[in-house]
Amino acid sequence: MRKIEHLGIAVSDLEKSNALIAKLLGREPYKEESVESEGVTTSFFELGESKIELVASEKPGSAIDKFIAKKGEGIHHIAMAVDDIHAEMRRLKEEGFILLNEKPKKGADNKLICFLHPKSTNGVLVELCQDA
Repeated sequence: MRKIEHLGIAVSDLEKSNALIAKLLGREPYKEESVESEGVTTSFFELGESKIELVASEKPGSAIDKFIAKKGEGIHHIAMAVDDIHAEMRRLKEEGFILLNEKPKKGADNKLICFLHPKSTNGVLVELCQDA
């Protein structure tokens, strides 16, 4: 793992949250996109070498919708940048971590992604990210 790629924050209202984070950081998001496979819309803010990703549900029943209903808005995941997601997935599986998907899938910001189950990471949802 090379660095923290981004922190994912679950939000109820992307427009209001974009305005809040833009005011906090003094800059606008550089990108907003829909990720249909996850049922979410995301926006990204750059902060040095890392990013903040705001994630809002596009449809009832999405993972973000369930997360917000259960825990409210807030930190959803920590994403780690990796050079070879396939090798990292194999390594982590061999180390006993639980992968939420067996193959990388297309994520936001032109990334291949895989999530690790929070049960195997002290309650923190960890995302592996590789540039696609």
